[in-house]
Formats: sequence, C-alpha cells, structure tokens
Amino acid sequence: MGDLNTDLAELRANVASHVPAEIAEVLKADREGFVGVIAETAAKPGTAMPELTLPDASGGRVPVADGPAVVVFYRGAWCPYCNLALRTYQQEVLPELENLGAKLIAVSPQLPDDSLSTKDLEFTVLSDVGNELGRALGITFRLDPATKPTFDTLIGDVEKINGAEEWELPYPTVLVVDGEGVIRFIDVHPDYTTRTDPADILAAVKAL
Repeated sequence: MGDLNTDLAELRANVASHVPAEIAEVLKADREGFVGVIAETAAKPGTAMPELTLPDASGGRVPVADGPAVVVFYRGAWCPYCNLALRTYQQEVLPELENLGAKLIAVSPQLPDDSLSTKDLEFTVLSDVGNELGRALGITFRLDPATKPTFDTLIGDVEKINGAEEWELPYPTVLVVDGEGVIRFIDVHPDYTTRTDPADILAAVKAL
C-alpha cells in the first residue's frame, strides 16, 4: 500500500516536466496561490448534510445525506490528481467501507455524461451541476480568470464540461456522514495536489 500524497507529489513533478514551460509556470503559480488557504466557510462537523439528491451517470437521483457514507468531492475527470485519488480510495478505502456498512460516493460539478464512467469506478459518481451542494457546504471557489486560457489549452472549456456559466470548482474535500445524515468529519484541501489520507477516512468512519 503506497502513500497517496507521495504518489500525488510524484504526479505533480511528472506533470510539470511534460507540459511546456510557460504552462508549467502558470500551473505552479495557480497551485501556490492555494497552498496554506483555509476554507473558513466550510461546513463544520455536527451540522446536517444538505438533503439534496444528485444525478448519477444513468440519470437516477441519489440522496447525499443518506449515510453512513464517505462523500468525496473532486474537481473533474480531467484532473489527474482527482483520478489518482479516486482510484486509491477504490483500492484502499472501498473494501473496508463495505465491511463497515458505509458507502463511498464521489461528487464533481461535471455533467453526468462527462463524469468518470461507472466502468472505471465501483462506487457511485454524482454530478453537482451548478455546484449547488458544494456551495451549500461552503467548499467552492472561483478560478482566477488569468489561468483560464491555460486550463482551456490543457483540458478544454471547463464551463462547457460542467454545463455552467461560471468557472467555479469545489476544493477537493472528504466528508463522513453518519446514519442520521450528520457530518462527522470534513477535510478540505485548497491545494488540489494533496488529498485526505485513506487511513484518516477509515478512522473517521470507524468512529461513527
């Protein structure tokens, strides 16, 4: 079992070495703008998970407050750090959750057709189009317009991918929701190249 954040750091170095220097500089400056940021607006443990239902890849509606559950917010399928984290959670967290009677749910603002396909992941992937849930939890932010051309070059038009009029994303965040729909654990990562450690997620679930 590897260390997720070590793997993410290696990915960050790999990305930097494989893109043009001017793009690497924009990505580095963008990331460093988030390092040390604290999401003061984020929901606190002990508060209720918003009772919203979100669409899955097949168009069905899934209630996010229906715990016990681990809810993972990610930026989108275009984000390599998100893909690495989600696959690590599938390998290291999902089997334990099944033993603990909890679900794993991933949420991003991407449209259902553009989200990670169910053939790649063995847990529920939901679309928070318009960031309704992310905003309710206080974990979204607007991207710097100066970085938009760089992201458009790398991944395409984020607004189109998300079906949104605004360039807004959630901070990568993990929440643990108990059987009463109450948030018992929340870990927000403004630096999108770091993520919640699988061991911390499992400890929070076991503490329910």
